[in-house]
Amino acid sequence: MTLARIEDRGDRLVVWNLNSARRGALSPDLYAAIIEACETARENRVKSVILASEGEYFCAGGDMNTLISRRELTEAERRDRIDGLHDVIRAVRTCPVPVIAAVRGGAAGAGLSLMLACDLIVAEAGASFVAAYVKIGLVPDGGMTASLARMLPRPLASEMCLLAKPVSAERMAAFGVVTLLVSAGSLEEGADTYADKLARGPRASRAAIKALLRNAYDESEARQLDAERDAMAKAQGGDEAGEGIRAFLDKRPPNFR
Repeated sequence: MTLARIEDRGDRLVVWNLNSARRGALSPDLYAAIIEACETARENRVKSVILASEGEYFCAGGDMNTLISRRELTEAERRDRIDGLHDVIRAVRTCPVPVIAAVRGGAAGAGLSLMLACDLIVAEAGASFVAAYVKIGLVPDGGMTASLARMLPRPLASEMCLLAKPVSAERMAAFGVVTLLVSAGSLEEGADTYADKLARGPRASRAAIKALLRNAYDESEARQLDAERDAMAKAQGGDEAGEGIRAFLDKRPPNFR
């Protein structure tokens, strides 16, 4: 039985986590589906990718049975397995279109890392997020420490990682981590709100913006200014800018299709 599938909706791809029996725990099927969707998103028709779960919980992180079996591997072999997760995180980060996390119930461990790698996060009220690693003597992976350090005050990030204290979707929304908080039963509608807006907008422009934002945390100001200059110079000569500027002058909505 496959534990993930890709639903192709034309201008958006939805990656469904089907591992509801284990609260959406990560699986090789999910890894493969996410990477495939991010590759398919290089086609011009695709404007967004949505990560969702068919169960009542977005993603509980690593499967405990898998973690137990890894104790029998060498440290080098364990690094290789962790690199599999990191390949997925890189695929989401470098995906040419925005990736939307649609979160019901919550996210834990590497599931939280996966959520934080997304560009936009829609969560149902009442969802809860926990960096659960320390509860079983492990440490964060999947870029979690980098994400939390950038998104939250250090004391709160420390509390999450050192004490595994759950944080509500409401509190995450207050910090801007959850970008859209929706009522129970409105999750898919909320994710589609973002996807609909992305479908109508300029694809190449957003791809360039995503790349600039991704690198802004690590680049010096001088290099980031150069990167913005190069991206702007390219955009100004592109078809999207031509249509957008003409539409503005004509006082009409732009047609980026």
